[in-house]
Amino acid sequence: MWTYERRLQFPVKITNPNPKMAQLIISQFGGPDGELAASMRYLSQRYTMPYKEVTGLLTDIGTEELAHLEIISAIVYQLTKNLTLEELKTPGFDAYYIDHTTGLWPQAAGGVPFNSCFFQSKGDALTDLTEDLAAEQKARTTYDNILRIVTDQEIAEPIRYLREREVVHFQRFGEALVRVQEHLDAKNFYAMNPELDKVLK
Repeated sequence: MWTYERRLQFPVKITNPNPKMAQLIISQFGGPDGELAASMRYLSQRYTMPYKEVTGLLTDIGTEELAHLEIISAIVYQLTKNLTLEELKTPGFDAYYIDHTTGLWPQAAGGVPFNSCFFQSKGDALTDLTEDLAAEQKARTTYDNILRIVTDQEIAEPIRYLREREVVHFQRFGEALVRVQEHLDAKNFYAMNPELDKVLK
């Protein structure tokens, strides 16, 4: 069960529309390293996680990723609000406009639609947490790439906030991996599934 607060985790107030930038940033909505994949990844993995403290962490971060999805959606919406006819023809955004007008639809910057194969829920604590660590770094890299080309500070500020949160999540998943390993025989850190195999301590 979730409780919804009618506010963004970080405010988004963009004055100038920019459909080209929206077409790039939408990758963090429905792209392979975007917020939709992140939230689905963690909220799926938590069910079989055998350690309660790590289950709680997956729930917390998966929920926060939904809040990040909302921030990205607000950015894309404000960048495409009240576009002129000429702005709708912006190369890169024009094809999106034909299929979706200015509605939000999950896809990567290159136009590839969201696919659940973007994330994994393997049912192995070590495998899943290792993927989570990589996912946070890939998301951070994508935000770094966006920040290199953004010149409008009204766009850059929420992107910087989201990048900082990816770094925090990477740290938290690193701590979770250590906690899981503390339940295992040191010789079997990477050769057993604690969700199925006998757990040695």
